[in-house]
Amino acid sequence: MRKLDSSLLDEALTLLAELTQDKLRQHFVVCGGSSLLALGLVRRSTTRDVDVLARVEADTLVTAKPLPDWLIKAVNEVQASLGLLDKWFNTGPSDDSFFRFGFPEGMAGRLETREYGPSLRISYISRYDQVFFKLYATADSDQGRHYRDLQDLNPTAEELLAAACWTRTQDPSEGFLCVLTHVLKSLGHESLIEQL
Repeated sequence: MRKLDSSLLDEALTLLAELTQDKLRQHFVVCGGSSLLALGLVRRSTTRDVDVLARVEADTLVTAKPLPDWLIKAVNEVQASLGLLDKWFNTGPSDDSFFRFGFPEGMAGRLETREYGPSLRISYISRYDQVFFKLYATADSDQGRHYRDLQDLNPTAEELLAAACWTRTQDPSEGFLCVLTHVLKSLGHESLIEQL
C-alpha cells in the first residue's frame, strides 16, 4: 500500500473528481499531513491520508460526516486503482467538538482552495491554523509526527500563545493543561505558560 506524496495526492484527488463528475459538487476543508504537503509547509514527504475537517455548504462549515455512499464508493475505487491505504480519504477530524467549541477565529478566511475538477473543490487550512491543530494534536495524543510537524512550522511565540489559548477551549481539563505545558516547555516557550 502506498502513502501519499504531493504528486500522488494530486493524482488521487483528480481521479476522485473524475469518478464523481456526474454527481453533486463537493467542497471539503482538509487539515493534517495532506494539507501540509499540498501547501509545501513541512519537510515530511508523505502522509497516510486526507483528513477531512469539514464540508462547505452555502459558505458555511458543516460536519463532513457521513460521506455520501456514492462518494465512499468512488474513494474505494481510487484506493484500489492507486494502491492507497485504507481510509485514505476520511472524516476522522470532522469532530463535533470543533463545531460546538469553534474553529480558530478567522480560519475560513485563510483557507487555500484548489479545484480538482468540476465536482471536487478542496480548501486546505493555512499554515497559521495548522499551528493550532498541530499543537492540539500534540497535546491531545502524542509527540510523534504532530510534534515534528509543529516544529517544522516554526511558530512564533504569538502564534503559539493564540494556539494554546484555543486548545484550552477544546479541552479545559487540568490533565490537558499539564501536557500542553510540557509541550510548550519542550518548544522553548515556557514563558507562555503563565498566560494560559
